[in-house]
Amino acid sequence: MRPSWDEYFMQIVDIVKMRSTCLRKHVGAVIVKDMHIISTGYNGAPSGLKHCEETGCMREKLKIPSGERHELCRGIHAEQNAIIQAALNGVSTKDATIYVNVCPCSLCAKMLINAGIKRIVYQEGYPDELSMEFIKEAGLDIVKIER
Repeated sequence: MRPSWDEYFMQIVDIVKMRSTCLRKHVGAVIVKDMHIISTGYNGAPSGLKHCEETGCMREKLKIPSGERHELCRGIHAEQNAIIQAALNGVSTKDATIYVNVCPCSLCAKMLINAGIKRIVYQEGYPDELSMEFIKEAGLDIVKIER
């Protein structure tokens, strides 16, 4: 059976997240505009820095729960990397859709809003209530896909 566009792009997210170097959670993101992929990203350390696989997880060592203290991490979130890759390649994200396997955190939500992303499609929730408040206040279309 032929997948819907949302199912199709979410399947691609499953491939992208396999590049993640995070020890806690593999997250992938795909930014799509006019039914074409314009950027991808996954969570992990910035380019050129050691991955958590080498250094260990700072958040585990400090016993920081998921959804809290985002700044205490070596990694960059998948959504952030996807936006950065679009910028590095001179591609506008205005009016695009982002597909991500985990609902964006509040930091990523603010970045997506300012990047002009208009639609978020995700698979599983994330323990950050402020994120959904920002997304709703900004009027973004948000869709949870059950798989």
